[in-house]
Amino acid sequence: MNKIVECVVNFSEGRNKEVIESITSPFRQRDGVKLLNVEADGDYHRVVVTVAGDPQAIKEVVVDSVEIATRLIDMNLHHGQHPRMGATDVVPFIPIRNMTMAECVSLAKEVGQMIAQRTQVPVFLYEAAATASHRENLADIRKGEYEGMAKKMTEERWKPDFGPDQPHPSAGVTAVGARMPLIAYNIDLATTDVSIANKIAKAIRHSSGGFRYIKAGGVEAKERGLVQVTMNITDYTKTPIYRVFEAVKMEAMRYGVAVCGSEIVGLVPMEAILESASYYLRFTNVDKEKILENNLEGLI
Repeated sequence: MNKIVECVVNFSEGRNKEVIESITSPFRQRDGVKLLNVEADGDYHRVVVTVAGDPQAIKEVVVDSVEIATRLIDMNLHHGQHPRMGATDVVPFIPIRNMTMAECVSLAKEVGQMIAQRTQVPVFLYEAAATASHRENLADIRKGEYEGMAKKMTEERWKPDFGPDQPHPSAGVTAVGARMPLIAYNIDLATTDVSIANKIAKAIRHSSGGFRYIKAGGVEAKERGLVQVTMNITDYTKTPIYRVFEAVKMEAMRYGVAVCGSEIVGLVPMEAILESASYYLRFTNVDKEKILENNLEGLI
């Protein structure tokens, strides 16, 4: 069977539709590549692009898109709610079918080197592709963000894996890695006080003593008149969505604030949704085989 890899590229542009269209155009034009999702957010000033397909085709098209982003995005003018360090902020490769993590690591290294050669943007390898333990966590690499990266990279331990030892003057730096599927998940709070979101995020994230597979922070969604607890669930099989949602609801009650919604950013494994549906609806006999669309293979 054919190999399939997924790539979830995060670009630092969430407002200019023409720029987003230019950046994503290569993904719409290449055989062996399927554009699965484009999700832009104006408050975060970020677009998350999810593609899947043949590893070699994905490799080429991702680098083509990064080259476009490097030309069109000026990080000196970029301000948004989401932490960022480059025009192309992060490029993770995820094994989907007949792919091993080791193959994704090799792919990440090839793409990282190609990006540095073609764009002169420094590249850090992270997660499974990391070349040192202190580079495994993306948040550690990104700490200081675009504005602090030039000073940070003067330290020997923060020399990039590929490319120049200083950030690109307008495109910053990029992280390329390999990881298992994660869920980008935001929970809405009915308040404009971002300090409450930050306190709740601190209570649930692993680095502060919370859930093992949660990375979280608080952000303002000014266009919507609320704040969010934004998070990555790095292993939904061990820390499911419903568990985090209920914990945030309980923490919010301490501040007299209601949870008024939540959202998935990008794509999510079906099992993660089924698990939460089973929790809230008390299903005792539901699995993916009971989903209608899963039984239509060959018809649609």
